[in-house]
Amino acid sequence: MDLPVMPPVSPMLAKAVPEIPDLGHTEPKWDGFRTIVFRDDVVLGSRNERPMTRYFPELVESIRANTPERCVLDGEIVVVAGDRLDFDALQQRIHPAESRVRLLAGQTPASFVAFDALALGDEDLMRTPFGDRRARLVDALAGAQAPVHVTPATADLAEARDWFARFEGAGLDGVVAKPLDGTYQPDKRTMFKVKHARTADCVVAGFRWHKSGPVVGSLLLGLWTDDGRLQHVGVAASFPMARRKSLLDELAPYRDGDLAGHPWAQWADQSAHEGKRMPGAVSRWNASKDLSFEPLRPELVVEVAYDHMEGDRFRHTAQFRRWRTDRDPATCTYAQLEEPVGFRLSDILAPPA
Repeated sequence: MDLPVMPPVSPMLAKAVPEIPDLGHTEPKWDGFRTIVFRDDVVLGSRNERPMTRYFPELVESIRANTPERCVLDGEIVVVAGDRLDFDALQQRIHPAESRVRLLAGQTPASFVAFDALALGDEDLMRTPFGDRRARLVDALAGAQAPVHVTPATADLAEARDWFARFEGAGLDGVVAKPLDGTYQPDKRTMFKVKHARTADCVVAGFRWHKSGPVVGSLLLGLWTDDGRLQHVGVAASFPMARRKSLLDELAPYRDGDLAGHPWAQWADQSAHEGKRMPGAVSRWNASKDLSFEPLRPELVVEVAYDHMEGDRFRHTAQFRRWRTDRDPATCTYAQLEEPVGFRLSDILAPPA
C-alpha cells in the first residue's frame, strides 16, 4: 500500500453539546461502525485502529468499484434493514468464523456512508480546511452508487433542526456540526454532536461487579413486555468509585443469590434466548469477559436517561438519575417510551436533485 496517509489513523471525534451550533455545516449522525477506508488495496480501519476488512467482504468489492483508485475516506459502516438502520444486524457481522462472515455478507450486506476525505491521489488533505475536503469528497464520489454513499449535509440551521427531529425514525443517532475551517485532527473532539435525551423508569433486576473489586460495576435494567416478560434493556454503569461502594449498601435489601423464580433465571441457557440480549450471554467482542450477574429481587425502580432505542433495548449505556421508590415496578413497561417520528432511510440517502 502506498498512500499519502497510511494506517493506522484514529478518527476525529465529536464532543456532545445540548444545541446544534450554527457552523455552516450539519450532517446526520450515523449509527454504525466508524471506519477509515484506505483505498489502494482496500483496508477498513476501525475507531480502535483494528482492521475490519475481513468482516465485510462484500463492502470491500463495492468500495473498490465506487471510489477513486487511491484515496483515504472517513465514514461509517451501516446495515440497512427495510428502510432504517439496524445496529443489531451490524453487530452480528463481527464473527470469527469465515463461513459465517460469508453467509451474513449475503443476508445482511453492509453499506458505507462517507463524510470526509483525508487523501485523494497523492495529496494529503488532513491540513486542508473541512469545507474544501467536503467539496473534494462530493466530487470524488459523484458517480458512486449504493451501497457507497456520501452523507447529506446542510448549511441551514433550521433544516438541521428539522433533520434532528425527523431522522431518528430511520434509525439515525442525531446530528453532527463541523467547523468549515477545521483541519482533520485524529482523536481530537473538534466536531459537535447533538443527540436525543430522554428518561425512562426501569426495574433493577441485577448488577455486575466492577472489575477492580467488590463494588458495583453496572446496574442491569429491565422493562416489562406485554406478554409478561422482564426484558433486559441495558445497563447503567457510569459511577464514581465512592458511588459504586454506596450502591452496594443501597442494593443490599434486594439481593437474592438464588436465581430460582427470578425473571432471568434461565439466562445461562443461551439457546433459549437466541437473538435476545440476556445478562449472562457471552460478549460478542470479548468471549473471555465475565458477564455473569448478581440477581436482585425485581422490586427496585430507577430513573435513567437514554438517547434512543435499538429494537427492544437502549442503544447506549443509560445514565443513572434517581431512585423511584414511589414507582410500582409492574408499571415499568415499554408504553412509557417516546416513539420517534417515522422516516425513510432511502429519503435521507437519496442523491440531491
